Amino acid sequence: MKCCAGTAARLDRWRLLGLVWPVALVSVAAGSQAAETPSTAPPPAVAVITTELADVTPSFGFNGRVVAQDKVELRARVTGFLDKREFEEGADVQAGNLLFVIERDQYQAVVDQRQAELASAEANKANTGAQLKRGEELVKNGNIPKSEVDIRRANDQMAAAAIQEAQAALEQAQINLGYTDIQAPIAGRISRASVSIGNLVSLDSGVLATIVSQDPIYITFPVSQRQLLDYRRAQGGAGAAPVVRVTLPDDTVYQHSGKIDFLGVTVDQSTDTVTVRAELPNPERVLVDGQFVGVQVEAGKPERKIAIPQAALQVDQAGPYVMVVDGQDKVEARRVKLGAAEGAQAVIEDGLKEGERVIVDGVQKVRPGMVVAAAEAASATPAGQEAKP
Repeated sequence: MKCCAGTAARLDRWRLLGLVWPVALVSVAAGSQAAETPSTAPPPAVAVITTELADVTPSFGFNGRVVAQDKVELRARVTGFLDKREFEEGADVQAGNLLFVIERDQYQAVVDQRQAELASAEANKANTGAQLKRGEELVKNGNIPKSEVDIRRANDQMAAAAIQEAQAALEQAQINLGYTDIQAPIAGRISRASVSIGNLVSLDSGVLATIVSQDPIYITFPVSQRQLLDYRRAQGGAGAAPVVRVTLPDDTVYQHSGKIDFLGVTVDQSTDTVTVRAELPNPERVLVDGQFVGVQVEAGKPERKIAIPQAALQVDQAGPYVMVVDGQDKVEARRVKLGAAEGAQAVIEDGLKEGERVIVDGVQKVRPGMVVAAAEAASATPAGQEAKP
């Protein structure tokens, strides 16, 4: 009986294995079929540009500040109540325009008084002159002593001095009267008024308003000693005037170029830099005094190089690189050596050749070795980037 029981148990186990085996074989076959089924997801779409050689002038980038050529703070030079304001705040004014009027009556009264004093002094001089002339005739005949003539001559000289004193007092009174009219000494844009009509103003009242010249305008920027030497080498001793271009805060290139008109005569010992100043036209009033801008100084002869949008550049711990799409639409990471920036464009010194396709949009969706659907970008110039004049 024990033998029969053992045989029955073994038969049960074999029957169980016979049921499990087909199930395992079906599972393996299903897994193998799933592995062999290709993915139906389309390749990621990217925008590319085809690299081209272009004339690139060697340039040097700096950070600069806009500085007005002239800035005048208007102040009261006499004491009085502010009577009128003859300008619109924030408007352009011309040299000589009347801006403020201080109460004139008291200063006009002083002028009238000084004119009367001058007239009196002139009348007194006429009298002393006549007395001197009469005395000189009488002394010839001995009718008066010579000492009397000397007294009359001294009186006449004192009368002449009194005229000069009265004239000086009148001129000062007229100057003070003129100070009641505050005029624009320069052309430019005027700020808001800091004092309202009816207030008492004087030398201690501070700035009434400020006029800032607009066109042309200066850009100042610090240049290190090394950069200055590099610039002079790039210029090649040809003596050609460098061209200055400005990048605005929105990364667009300012439409007018300028020229350097001043180089600092001393070095700032704390930063080892020299202040350089450039002059640019500003007819549209785009540049504003105190504004922070980017500066590109172009020097030397143009060179044929590849430039790509800054948006195509990627940077990691090993340095800058770009994503390139090859002839089989596969992505390759390519290390590049950068030259000077040209606004929103980056100049490539090494790492790219003419005719290669560089990803400028969609780079975050790809990795090296992937196949992509590449389409030419609508424009090689980023949105908002103006063409260089």
